[in-house]
Amino acid sequence: MAGRERAVATLPKLIRSLRNQPPKPKAAYEQQLPSLRRAFSLYDQINLIDNVPDDQLRFQRYTDTGFTVNGVDYEGSLLCVGNFLMSWAPKKYSEITPDSLSIFKIVRPIPEILILGCGRNIEPVDPELRRFIRSTGMKLEALDSRNAVSTYNILNEEGRIVAAALLPYGVSS
Repeated sequence: MAGRERAVATLPKLIRSLRNQPPKPKAAYEQQLPSLRRAFSLYDQINLIDNVPDDQLRFQRYTDTGFTVNGVDYEGSLLCVGNFLMSWAPKKYSEITPDSLSIFKIVRPIPEILILGCGRNIEPVDPELRRFIRSTGMKLEALDSRNAVSTYNILNEEGRIVAAALLPYGVSS
């Protein structure tokens, strides 16, 4: 019950703050990603948003050249393992090789899935790369980078061990 009371007390503050913020126009590809928390009521949703851990990675925006994660802008490709984020060398899809993903030979615990953000378009995965990913014990999901970051957010918020290798959205084959 305490959670419900806190949510009810928070609702008027939330509504006031939303009314005081004018909307900011953004280009279609620079849209902020919506919250991917699933809730049955507004009160439950407010409570869930309040309980997002501070150390959890959350992609908030993508651009043609990079990503915004937890309020920090990153340029270029990124590699995420659980809640660990690092710059990643490949600049285009053809540069993604088993060597560029060799960190997964030593990472423990092994993520259950690798989400591969291919840039603007979904690309077919090289059979050698697919074999390498399978040999590590991970599953592979290749998506355009916009959907890849959303999928990463959902799985990470569910508490699953997930990895993402992401090219910026502006990259196309």
